[in-house]
Amino acid sequence: MQVMPYGSWPSPIDASLAAAHDGRPDHVGFVGDEVWWTAPRPAEDGRRTLMRRRVDGTQESALPAPWNVRSRVVEYGGHPWAGAVAAGGLLLVFTHFADQRLYAYAPDRAGEPRPLTPLSPVGGGLRWAEPQLLLDRGEVWCVLEEFTGDAPTDVRRVLAAVPLDGSAARDRTAVRELTDDSRRFVTGARLSPDGRRAAWLAWDHPLMPWDGTDVVVADVTDDGRLSDARVVAGGPGESIAQVDWTRPAGRGGWPPDGAARPAGEGLLYTSDRSGWWNVYRDHEPVCPRAEEFGGALWKLGQRWFAPLENGLVAVVHGRGATALGILDPESGELVDAAGPWTEFAPTLAVRGDAVVAVAASPRTAYEVVELDARTGRARVIGAAHDDAVDPAYCPEPRIRTFTGPDGREIHAHVYPPHHPAVVAPGDELPPYVVWAHGGPTDRAPLVLDLEIAYFTSRGIGVAEVDYGGSTGYGREYRERLREQWGVVDVEDCAAVALALADEGAADRERLAIRGGSAGGWTAAASLTGTDVYACGTIRYPVLDLVGWATGGTHDFESRYLDSLVGPLAEVPARYAKRSPVEHADRITVPFLLLQGLDDVICPPAQCERFLDRLGRLAGRPVPHAYLAFEGEGHGFRRAATTVRALEAELSLYAQVFGLNPPGAASLELVR
Repeated sequence: MQVMPYGSWPSPIDASLAAAHDGRPDHVGFVGDEVWWTAPRPAEDGRRTLMRRRVDGTQESALPAPWNVRSRVVEYGGHPWAGAVAAGGLLLVFTHFADQRLYAYAPDRAGEPRPLTPLSPVGGGLRWAEPQLLLDRGEVWCVLEEFTGDAPTDVRRVLAAVPLDGSAARDRTAVRELTDDSRRFVTGARLSPDGRRAAWLAWDHPLMPWDGTDVVVADVTDDGRLSDARVVAGGPGESIAQVDWTRPAGRGGWPPDGAARPAGEGLLYTSDRSGWWNVYRDHEPVCPRAEEFGGALWKLGQRWFAPLENGLVAVVHGRGATALGILDPESGELVDAAGPWTEFAPTLAVRGDAVVAVAASPRTAYEVVELDARTGRARVIGAAHDDAVDPAYCPEPRIRTFTGPDGREIHAHVYPPHHPAVVAPGDELPPYVVWAHGGPTDRAPLVLDLEIAYFTSRGIGVAEVDYGGSTGYGREYRERLREQWGVVDVEDCAAVALALADEGAADRERLAIRGGSAGGWTAAASLTGTDVYACGTIRYPVLDLVGWATGGTHDFESRYLDSLVGPLAEVPARYAKRSPVEHADRITVPFLLLQGLDDVICPPAQCERFLDRLGRLAGRPVPHAYLAFEGEGHGFRRAATTVRALEAELSLYAQVFGLNPPGAASLELVR
């Protein structure tokens, strides 16, 4: 073993390699017997393509560049495609990111996709999510988001039916609206197996979907209208993350042949009324556990459960990490799929006994996995992980629970520096970077991430902190952040960093913090509010609470601060007290600021105001760098952007921590 100082270890994991493996497959579905999903293409301007797995196992991209299968509904998007076997072959419908129009495409016939919906001069286009093909009606049912003015909150959302004949491509009036816009937010309708009822979720400002949602059920009339819509579950203090229907049993399925089905509607949903997102059938819990069977509904169409035709239910569940299991709603018995995976994404599709999911582990990136619900066997069928580098260079995560202020638990994943052929001198402690996830109602998945390995293989430790407010640990843990954003998250990240230093695992003088979006807020608030860190990396952040709450973000999160901080009209001083933009004078350590210029969620104006305040501090210059990327929105998708951002971040740590990583790119820190 070579002995070399931390941060100077040679690594085969360069920024280009990490960028090439950024993103994951998502939005799985069946089209006949074939499995389809969306897949990232970082090298193709960050677009997402549709992947097709034929029955013989061959895989191909069904849409060439520049087609980009991605919705902008609520800006975070939602399930963007649907497919079915139609007369003459397969039929696909999808949302194209550039114009947000809904397109129809016959992949086995010549010709380009044809538009089904019109262009709109307002709000960047009419937007569509969760398409559902109803071939017998000649329609696609979707969520429609329509802007009515120039402000980000001038918007309405309804359930709508789009004709498949293309008559609405130039005629907005040909789109048939199924609901009114009395509810601010709706998810796509799920039709009962007999087609006579529809169920969806709805909520209104100032609630976020993890605060409180309603289950709405309506009758479907013979002429395809929704009537007698009524709220059957939920409320302002109950978050229902997903709704669907049980499926009719086939021969040999559930219930047994000749037995009567249980009374009720066959309505399934995940509710956190017990303090945990659990599965309910006809308003009764079927498997009560202190685990999550749901999550934060950031994107429309996320699925944590999927009913099978035999009455069983495929579920993604867990506490922190997640597993894929098959749940018997009659007995409450739950059997998990065997395999190495420690994280399943909230996307599921079922056909017969087959369940398709997306899963990863600390040794494998996200893959498309198929589970045979009858035998319990699971196998990789798409986007199979292929070691891009010798696994010996990848870190081994340590699942930790730290103690924070007032004795509260803080969950984290710790990735110590790791190299198969190099160790550090025995008298040196490693530098560490604390990663604060976004959301803030997100959590750190326990998966292989080459961006983490990029640092650990060079001798820099990483600690991912699931601070109070994170999902995966019950509603009480999530509610710790209520009106405490910028306090609890900052304290929890600092507690983990200092605990690592106190136990001799990290160098107290070489700690950094890094985060994006809400994590960018936590990083910035940590630099203005604590003296724990020697530097920080702030990515597409929230920096100005007043600006964000007064038209400075998109509609979905425009009232989010009511719960995270408190209503602006009631606690204006709190907004000023916590905003990093108001306290730029408190920053005394170097930082790197990264921003996408097309970001409408955390617009670049926030960074510009922050830097302007910093520039007015005469006589106290703070070394920093600001990198702004054209064509990037909220979260970086292009390979070139990821490369530049990672190399700049490493250069920051090298300069501040006194490291000498071989081949490191230079970053000029201005004062």
